[in-house]
Amino acid sequence: MSAIEGLIGEFGRLPGIGRKTAQRLTYHLLKGRPEDASRLSAAIDRVVAEVRPCGECGNLSSEAPCEYCRNSRRDAAQICVVEEASDIAAIEASGRFRGRYHVLGGHLSPLDGVGPDELNIAQLVQRLAEGITELIIATNPSVEGEATAAYLHRAVAQFPGLRVTRLARGLPVGGDLEYADGVTIAEAFSGRREM
Repeated sequence: MSAIEGLIGEFGRLPGIGRKTAQRLTYHLLKGRPEDASRLSAAIDRVVAEVRPCGECGNLSSEAPCEYCRNSRRDAAQICVVEEASDIAAIEASGRFRGRYHVLGGHLSPLDGVGPDELNIAQLVQRLAEGITELIIATNPSVEGEATAAYLHRAVAQFPGLRVTRLARGLPVGGDLEYADGVTIAEAFSGRREM
């Protein structure tokens, strides 16, 4: 396999990148200045070397704890549970949530071998014992996201007085938070409901 085909293949493994887009990216890099490709390579190396899950919430960050966990102006009594760290950026773009986050690292999917033990659920339950008053479940509105939300609701039933809410249906079923616009997410936060 040639170096060009190897790079096209690697780009093609990225989500949302088909073969044609992978080819365009490869040839764009080849037509550009070598220092541009070197900067891209260095940025990728740096992300791989420095970014880790936050020890408190699971968000991906090069700092420990992450910017949301260490921000004293955020409401520490409110936790928003998301499937992936990329969902946090979508929620932050809405400007409607000022609490803390918890990243599950996926959703329940028995067919793919993903059960509760493969997700960051045990740490969430530990965090709830620290005076949390509201748990907002913001899993994706898919079959797996709904199953995960229902499981979480049952798992946290042991905490009396904990308000458990779910984002409203402003989000499309089968869609991902990462791709929703800020207005849609803001409406979903405004219309969240008790579970």
